[in-house]
Amino acid sequence: MATRRTPAGPLRQDARRNRTALVTAAKAAFAEEGLSAALEGVARRAGVAIGTLYRHFPARMDLVTAVVADKKRAWIKAAETAVVMEPAWDGLVYFLERICELQAGDLAFNDIASMRFQHAGIEAARKRAYDLGSRIVERAQAEGSLRADVTAEDLAFIVWALSRVSEATYAINPDAWRRYLALTLDGYRASAAHPLPAPPLRPRQVLRAQLQLGRRRLR
Repeated sequence: MATRRTPAGPLRQDARRNRTALVTAAKAAFAEEGLSAALEGVARRAGVAIGTLYRHFPARMDLVTAVVADKKRAWIKAAETAVVMEPAWDGLVYFLERICELQAGDLAFNDIASMRFQHAGIEAARKRAYDLGSRIVERAQAEGSLRADVTAEDLAFIVWALSRVSEATYAINPDAWRRYLALTLDGYRASAAHPLPAPPLRPRQVLRAQLQLGRRRLR
């Protein structure tokens, strides 16, 4: 007599449902607590065992990648839109505003935008955004609207600074970062330029700083 087998379909459906629940729970947990949020807490939010989480996402960065996929695409889309805008100053402003909008209320994206991680998918998106950001800076300088001593690395520091503004003020006034971005951008205008007291960090120095922040966040 043949052994009766349980159909595979319902199991696959359950697995998809568990994966969706885990990503949804992780989005909430990471947005509130950053990328170092406890995975046990994510599993509890999703209503599954921690073993189920690890079956779907063997490493923390696998889960992070799934969580930030939509915002990573939006990040690149913002850069692609900004790099062809006229005037080029408007493209620069749009790019930085869009990054800050993506960061607002989301500590996970704050971390992604401000730090470096040993993950090919995230770093590929970052490189694409950096390359486009460099072109955005060059175009604004070529039209004479952006001060000549600004580098693409300087944009990273705007993002770093405003990520902390957003983190501190989001529950009080979620648009507070807009004021400080506007104040910062006024200092980036060519018409307001004065000699700066220190040179910009070199790309390798910025990389080291971002890697250090990333290690601290995931420790």
